[in-house]
Amino acid sequence: MNHRLLGLFVACAVVLLAFAALAVALTRSDGAPPGTIPPPAPPGTLPIAVLGDSNSHSYQDRVAFPLGSHERGGALRDQTFQWTEVLARLRGNELDFGPWVHWGRPWWSAWARDRVGLLPSRTPIKEDYLYNFATSGGACKNLMGDGLGFRYPQVPRLLALMKEQPGRWQNGVVVIYIGANDWNPYLDVMARDPDAPELRRVIGYCTQQIGRAIEAIHALHPSVRILLAGITNQGDDPALHGKYRDATSPSNIRKALAGANAAFRGIAEADPKRIAFFDANAWAVERWGVRGPHGEPDFKSVHLGRLTVTHTMGDEPGNTMLVDDHAGLAWNVLWAQSILARLREAFGLPLTPISDDEAARFVDATTARP
Repeated sequence: MNHRLLGLFVACAVVLLAFAALAVALTRSDGAPPGTIPPPAPPGTLPIAVLGDSNSHSYQDRVAFPLGSHERGGALRDQTFQWTEVLARLRGNELDFGPWVHWGRPWWSAWARDRVGLLPSRTPIKEDYLYNFATSGGACKNLMGDGLGFRYPQVPRLLALMKEQPGRWQNGVVVIYIGANDWNPYLDVMARDPDAPELRRVIGYCTQQIGRAIEAIHALHPSVRILLAGITNQGDDPALHGKYRDATSPSNIRKALAGANAAFRGIAEADPKRIAFFDANAWAVERWGVRGPHGEPDFKSVHLGRLTVTHTMGDEPGNTMLVDDHAGLAWNVLWAQSILARLREAFGLPLTPISDDEAARFVDATTARP
């Protein structure tokens, strides 16, 4: 075989392999049946979707976080629920996160399907509620798929799913809780200069992407309510209690964070009938407090059922944060309680409040499991 024929043969083989790969990308199973449409929700149940990062990615995901991996939920993950998991258990008859599904495709497969007009899938693959598009590592670029975020875009994929049942979403809610992975790498910058230009660029970019996301949702579903959660102060996380122990760094971080959350709040204030802001940092300060005047840890404890919860790190339920620096059970139960209250307050939604006694009973029952 001469070199020309050999080259032609190799080229044909490459083309055939490419077509085979494309065929696999377009036809392989999602885990859930392609185009799955969940059954009608019970009357009065509100569909709720989530866009965000690891703060909203369900801990019971055994696909992204296999058994034996303590990356999410910690060593006691069977007793440690993330806030959507709490709400689904306590108010699943009122808020519909969709069925629990193993669903998704590699980014390149979903991207290829999107290019040829097929229903794109959630990316990356995970085990979670159908309408929860939050993924660990998610950043503002992943909302609309800006730049390299095109691999894991959340809003376009959610809209494709909503398009299958537009009537279902006439009274729907979308929670957007994102920005920490863009903001937190600049903690040292905040500590030195709360007005640093890097910080203005980060929050400017995130507000732009959040604005685009909301605009895209409302263009197709104008009656959907949006709850936009702010950013909490990672400088107060237990993992960093040994850092920023001076008189100026903590106050500088708080000042910078206030500016970021003010920008988020401004998005909601521009359309108060359809968008509300949840001040996540004010919530955290109210419950756990702040550092002392010289940056020393001086946080409060909270009594929740049989637990005394301290702002410390550990997989046991008496800590606010897990060893992997994500929220523990108590934090997430109290967060879910407040998210529900904010939805009621902001939009007048007919949701039953989670009382302190109910939250305590849930925590006691969950931690009593063998």
